Amino acid sequence: MSKLEKKAFSTEEYWRAYMNEGSPPDTIHKPWYTTKRLRPIFRILPSDPRCKFCYYPFEGMGGRLVRNLLGIEPSRMNPHLCNLCERFAAEHPGGAEIELTMLFADVRGSTRIAERMKPAEFSQLINRFYRTTTTELFKASGLVEKLIGDEVTAFFTTGFSGADHARVAVEAGRSILRATGHGDPAGPWIPVGVGIHTGVAYVGTVSTEGGKTDIAVLGDTANTAARLTSVAGVGEVVLSEVTRAAAGLGAGGMEARQLQLKGRTEPVDAWILRYTQEIVTAL
Repeated sequence: MSKLEKKAFSTEEYWRAYMNEGSPPDTIHKPWYTTKRLRPIFRILPSDPRCKFCYYPFEGMGGRLVRNLLGIEPSRMNPHLCNLCERFAAEHPGGAEIELTMLFADVRGSTRIAERMKPAEFSQLINRFYRTTTTELFKASGLVEKLIGDEVTAFFTTGFSGADHARVAVEAGRSILRATGHGDPAGPWIPVGVGIHTGVAYVGTVSTEGGKTDIAVLGDTANTAARLTSVAGVGEVVLSEVTRAAAGLGAGGMEARQLQLKGRTEPVDAWILRYTQEIVTAL
């Protein structure tokens, strides 16, 4: 195997382990302070909040110590985690194909809403939507991929959200609807629809010519989740049959639909879960 092939293999192995296990593989060299043996020590350093996996503190004396000496601070993708993922992405460009669950939360009818508001007022509304939605995603250990226009995109992996990431994502989708006022007698303060799909996708780095690096999710799984979101009504979570099965959810109370999504040659089996419905576990 050539040096280039070894490097490619190591980078892919690194990414797969990070996304599936929440930490890099032991076979790859990494900074001394990232070893799991030190986590009990970091756990006792003051003070909370701290990374839920590595236990690096973000506040107090301990927070100042790890920030100034190690450059560790809250992640942009989820402030409940540290920024080692972003640093890894910059240092190890590449990625890997992994199983994950993708979630899109979209403001329904945003063009009509914007027509009735001043630009500054609409900006405040969208910022509130961003803050509210990401808060629910962070609680569920989702990783926010991007905020764009009137939409928030996140993904859930085994390493960060657990083996039942599909179910976690569905629950996060319903939490987003509750947090945006769906179910309130006066109606939602912003109308939202959610789309969720589970499958294999490529998670890795994308870079600009200027050197800015981000983590992105690419492939049919992300595209399908986006298309499902496009057909979600106000207060609806549209999940694929693949997600329903992976989440272990029963079909009781949900509406079955076979959707012909834009850009796809074959129809997609999907289910509609409304904010008023309880999640039923399959027998």
